[in-house]
Amino acid sequence: MKASYFHTITLIGNMLDKSNIPYQYTGQSALFVQGVEVDEYKNITIDVQWDVFNEIFELFSEFAPTQPEKNPESSSFLLVIDGVIVTVRCLFNMTIKTDPYRLSIKIGEMEIWCRSLYSYLYDEEMKKYSAEIHAYLSAEQQGFTAENEQAWNQNNYLALVNRYGKPKELASKIGQNPKWRLHPFYKYMGDVTGKKITHLMGSNGVKAVALAIIGANVKVVDFSQENATFANELAKEADVSIEYIISDVLSLSSEHVSEKQDLVLMELGVLHYLIDLQPLFEKIKMILKPGGRFILHEFHPISTKLITSNGKKHKVAGNYFAPAIENNEVAFSKHMPDEEKESLSKVVQRKWTIGELITAVGQSGLVIKVLEEEPNHKIHDIGLPKTYTLVAERV
Repeated sequence: MKASYFHTITLIGNMLDKSNIPYQYTGQSALFVQGVEVDEYKNITIDVQWDVFNEIFELFSEFAPTQPEKNPESSSFLLVIDGVIVTVRCLFNMTIKTDPYRLSIKIGEMEIWCRSLYSYLYDEEMKKYSAEIHAYLSAEQQGFTAENEQAWNQNNYLALVNRYGKPKELASKIGQNPKWRLHPFYKYMGDVTGKKITHLMGSNGVKAVALAIIGANVKVVDFSQENATFANELAKEADVSIEYIISDVLSLSSEHVSEKQDLVLMELGVLHYLIDLQPLFEKIKMILKPGGRFILHEFHPISTKLITSNGKKHKVAGNYFAPAIENNEVAFSKHMPDEEKESLSKVVQRKWTIGELITAVGQSGLVIKVLEEEPNHKIHDIGLPKTYTLVAERV
């Protein structure tokens, strides 16, 4: 039956493509196209462009479709191909091509359009598939994490030296004004003296060392050995102690998930390495003690997903809502010599909207206290958000 299901999906997709008719698979069939295992392979649902619905009905006439059923919101008909029931539907005055969750998937040489699985994490009717969706994303995450880990362990130490100088030089600069290194989120930390703080995906240790200098007990979690080497040298030169755990955040061992931390910090360019936010916030909740605080300082998706800037010129070049998983240059590549950049591996990223973030935090049970959107301070970018800080607490 699975073979018939696959054949029907590709057959219909090919027919609609040849006729230049916009469409997208939805529901179970959309999940199937994206690789999520579903519990049955008997029904396919597909949305098509409403103003060519009559043309579509004629296109499928060889399969003896049922007469269309119409209501004020939609029109649909049924047909059967290889024992698979297909529902073809249009929603009136809805443009298929502008659905923010419409996604293109390559199947062999074919391009198949479907509704992104991420949309079904917020769909009440599709909640029954949430476990399957999260299981699929978890399996995919493992592969992507391996790719990202490889990328972050190739000459990153050299890039850090090129950017910051040697650990001894940087330690001296941090020591002069450690709180400045924690701007603009330090105000949400309170007095950190004696506090247990975990910096997830803490990279080079700059923030960890700054926190240690002002009295915090700091643990860093990051999967890069080269980051760890730089951070430990930095702490030694600053004459402070930090604990650096070389681990993927989601694979953090139970000894480090103890419900004893006063504060968990994540900051700048880290959230996009995760293709599912649910397991991250579940892990954070487990790390925090009751009353503990989570602080996330990140780049604003308006600047990372939507707008590109060049001097005084701004261009809407992206799709804010796009749920696509991307392959991008590793962040430290700009600090590498040109001759070495070409050999660097790519990283896999999923850029999140503010709405997706807030929903994921809320569903985890953490209580959101603050969402501060911070402006870009360049004169030509006044009025555009550059970063944001989210503060949430475990009750």
